[in-house]
Amino acid sequence: MAKEYSDIVNESIQIAINPQTALNTHERINTVYSGEILKLESGYAKVILETTEVMRADEVGLVHGGFIFSAADFAAMVAVNEPNVVLASSNCLFLAPVRVGDSVTFEATEHQKEGRKRNVTVRGFVHEIKVFEGEFKTVITERHILRLDLLKNIED
Repeated sequence: MAKEYSDIVNESIQIAINPQTALNTHERINTVYSGEILKLESGYAKVILETTEVMRADEVGLVHGGFIFSAADFAAMVAVNEPNVVLASSNCLFLAPVRVGDSVTFEATEHQKEGRKRNVTVRGFVHEIKVFEGEFKTVITERHILRLDLLKNIED
């Protein structure tokens, strides 16, 4: 029987992470567009995005920033590594262009914990060149965000 895409992705993620630290979030993300986990430790993640032709924004080979942001966001979520972590806000700088064929390595470090809130700094590099830096504010919800009744306390 053929393996499902998500099973293949999960197997490759499990190989890449520290055996003492299991991936608890975003298990079904498409790593082709959001990057592969290279390293996962408590409060830290390293993700690599191999840019491809489908990410091309123009005839010169510029990669669309949305793919860069997606990989940075994924790295931040993995650094927090809670099942119900969601992005609340971000402040990002795109510091240099990324070309089709570049490998972008993202390092995400959780540096502030306050209740259910987590702040994560993410930096992206192509070789030694910093191409991205961002601050991601996340929230850990009690249940999956799509299973919360967000309107229950709002009166008509």
